[in-house]
Formats: sequence, C-alpha cells, structure tokens
Amino acid sequence: MGFLQTFVRNEAMKVDPPEIYNWRVFLLACASCFGGTLFGMDIGIITGVLKLPAFDDRYGLSAGKLGAAEAKKRLADLSANIVSVMQAGAFAGALAAYPIADRYGRKPGLLVAAAFAAIGGAIQTASSGSIAALYVGRFVEGLGLGAATMLTPTYISENAPRAVRGMLVGLYQFFETMGAMVAFWIGYGALVNQTGDSTWQVPLAMQCLPAVLLFVSMLFFNESPRWFARTDQWEKSTSVLSYVRKLPPEHPYLQAELQEMRRQLAEELANVNGGTSWWALQKEMWTIAGNRNRALISIFLMVCQQMTGTNAVNYYAPTIFTDLGVTGNANSLLATGVYGIVKWVSCGLFLVFLADTLGRKKSFIWTGAAMGVAMFYLGFYVRFDAPKAGAPVSAAGYIALVAVYLFAAFFQFGWGPVCWIYVSEIPSARLRSLNVSLAAATQWLFNFVVAQATPHMLNDAGANGYGTYFIFGCFCFGMVAFVVFCIPETKGISLERMDELFGVADFKDVEDVGVAAQHAVEAEIEEKNANVHVERV
Repeated sequence: MGFLQTFVRNEAMKVDPPEIYNWRVFLLACASCFGGTLFGMDIGIITGVLKLPAFDDRYGLSAGKLGAAEAKKRLADLSANIVSVMQAGAFAGALAAYPIADRYGRKPGLLVAAAFAAIGGAIQTASSGSIAALYVGRFVEGLGLGAATMLTPTYISENAPRAVRGMLVGLYQFFETMGAMVAFWIGYGALVNQTGDSTWQVPLAMQCLPAVLLFVSMLFFNESPRWFARTDQWEKSTSVLSYVRKLPPEHPYLQAELQEMRRQLAEELANVNGGTSWWALQKEMWTIAGNRNRALISIFLMVCQQMTGTNAVNYYAPTIFTDLGVTGNANSLLATGVYGIVKWVSCGLFLVFLADTLGRKKSFIWTGAAMGVAMFYLGFYVRFDAPKAGAPVSAAGYIALVAVYLFAAFFQFGWGPVCWIYVSEIPSARLRSLNVSLAAATQWLFNFVVAQATPHMLNDAGANGYGTYFIFGCFCFGMVAFVVFCIPETKGISLERMDELFGVADFKDVEDVGVAAQHAVEAEIEEKNANVHVERV
C-alpha cells in the first residue's frame, strides 16, 4: 500500500517503516467495519419503510382508515417510536459491550453483536402487522448495533498504525454511509418493483446481511494486540502485532511499540496502585484529571455529533425533501438515495486525503461552521419561501436541496468520522473500552432524543418546521467554539503517547517508535559496514 505515502502527510508517515502499511490491517479494518454497515442499513431502510403505503396499511396507519389528520399524527408517533426503540436497545448494547470487550476480548464481542443484529432483523421481517413484535425486533437489533458502535472503533484503533489510524478507524463511518446508501436504493427498488407487503418486508430482511458479513469475516481475523497486552499475554500480543505490522518480532519498530505499551500500562497501574477492579477503573477515570478530561471530551463530542441534526435528516429525509418541494414517494426516496451517495463519496474523499493530513481539530472546526451555514439557509428558505402544493420548485428551493447535500458532505468531512476516530484513540489502555462505551452510549442516547423530537419539531416548530433548522444550526456554530478551546490535535500520535498528551504520563525518556527503529537500522548498517572494513583490512 505504498500509495498511502502520496496522500497521507504527517510526521509519523515520514519515519515509520513502510511495511506496516499493508493489506492485512486494511482488510482487518474492513471486516470489523461491517459493524458500521449495521447502523447505516438500519437508518436507510427504516427511513424508506416508514414512507411506504403498504407498511401504513399493514400497521393500520392509512389515511383511508383513520382520516388524514389522525393518520399523520399516529404515523409521526409511530415513526418516533420505531426509530427510538432501536436507540434504546443500542444504548443498552453500547454499555453492555464494555465488560464483554474487557473480559473476553474485542473479537468475541463483535461476534455477539452480529448475532443480536441478525436476530433482531429477522424478528422485524416476520412481524407482519404486529407492532409489539416490530418493537421487540427493533430493540434486539439495537443491542447488536450499540455493541458494534463501541467495539468496532476500539478494535481498529488498537490494530492500526498511528500514521493512518484516522483513515482506518474512519472506515467505520465509510461503511456506515455505504450501508445507508445501499439501503436507500433497496427501499426505492422495492417501492418501484415490488407490490404489497414485500415492499417493506424485503428491505427489513436485508438488515440481516451486514450482520452475517460481520460474523463470518471476523472469524478470519485476530484479536487486538493491545487487549492481549492489557491482559498480560505478551507472547500473543507480540505475535499478533508482528502479523498485523508485517514485521518480524525482533524488528526495532515492533520492539519499540511493545516497549511503549509496557510503559503505558506500568504508569497507569502505578496511578491507582495496581487496582484492576470495576471500582478501581471508575476511580482511575474520574479522579485523575487527564482521564476525566478525556472521558468528558468523548461524551461531549458525541452530544455535539447528534445535535448537528445529521440523524434528523437521515431518519426523516423523505419527509424533509417533501417539505422542500420534492413531491411523490418515488421522487422523495430518489432524492434520499442521492443524499446517501453524496455522504458515501464525501466520506471516502475525506478519509483518503484529509483524515490524517489535515487532522482532527481543523476538520471539526471548518465543517462545524459550514454545517451551521447550511442549516440556517434551510431555515430561512422554509420560513420565507416555503414550497406550495402544485407549484414548481423555486430557484431558492433548488438551492435548499443543494444545501441538504452540502450539509451531508460537510458532516462526512468532519463530525461524522472524526468523532469516532477521536474517542477511540484518546483513552488510556486500561480505560479504552469504558471510555468508548460511554461515548457510544451517549451517541445513542442523544440519537434517541433527536429521533423522538424531530417529527414533532418538523410539525410544530413554526411553519413547515423552519425552527428545526435554526436550532440545529446554532448547535453547529457552538460546537466550533468548544473545539477551538478544548480539543488538542492527535494525528500521527501513538495510542500510548495519548497519556502524555493529556498529562497523565511522561514519555520524554522513551524514544519515538519510528525514530527508534530508524536509529536501530542505521546502527545495524554501520556495524555491517565496519565489519566489512575490518575484513578488507
């Protein structure tokens, strides 16, 4: 993967051995990122299913049975509940994944998450008009999705080389957007080509596909080398790290990386007198300033991510496009499908060209401001030039549609992938699972809040819900200030030296892994040259 040196520009890329940027770690990341596809497929599929007439008929929500006003109200309530029950399960799954990941490992946790997601999808498909069964399926699937959101970024960050960690962890978001994009087109294809209950059953059944792919693919990959180190299994840690880095165990770079891991764990244990119990970890997280700061930053970043309004658009995109003047179920779903393509392509461009070059902090800042501008334009358009039934879309309306797509692109260039990158790389070794678990649970909690509130905001926050866009826009601008003052840059820094960045450890007497490897290689070359010179003499 030598092409990476062309696109990724940071100090670590200059000094680390090129062998570590190999297909093994890339495929490992892709396999685990089917956990992101679970989330994306759910967002895309439920978005389309909620707009299908056959679904409304099966669940007793058609206007012909209830009247237009009552049907609209009940559909808004059911939309919020169907979406939110999954978030409740995901919240529980994200928290439950932490003890599993710490005790049994990251890989077994991902396998369990895949199993729950597949079972939940199957229950939803077979619900056949039973709202209770649909809710149960949503909750069970949510358990798997929530666990995957905690486990996938953690697993990748602990395997990834530092210079491209942003790109590899960001693949989680890339696979999520891919899942959402594919799901939108599944829903569109079902609407156009299927009839009756199959228009919604086929999309719901397809939710099981990424779960199966995650389970099968993870069977072929290794456990995290840093989990082995954390559990004092150093021989296995060395063996796995050697395989992932594609370097022999005695290579200076590998030995330097293992030395950093030992040093980090030793200093963390010293901070709490060697405690390993649940209470000791809680004390370590909340009483040590550097650890507490990292936990609070992770939690607040996930609050901010949801308050951009991204999942309000994701879940209710067809409704929003209708409000902007795109009429007809097919046209609304088609516009939503294009929205998914924009997100996927934007995320891919960001990961290749900017994630590890521009860095985390600058990505947060410029995209936060840009999303705020897009949201404010949508608010002003809906307030002052709202589309009218039967009338053609105005020029301002077309710009509003572009603003939705630009918002999607801006999110994928910053707050979408970078939040997951950041919260998985800054925690200490002993607290990584707990820290990411809290961050993921926070993400799902506020995902839940936004999902519950959005349909009512779109109905009640001013004409056509224009106030919804102003509220989210204000949050976007506020997030920029938070990042400017509270977020340090982390690109190219090893996981172990995050403790130093946040003032918990001192690595001044430990040479940088890349520099140490270079010095060792140079010393070996000099020794060989000296031996050759002696032989000639």
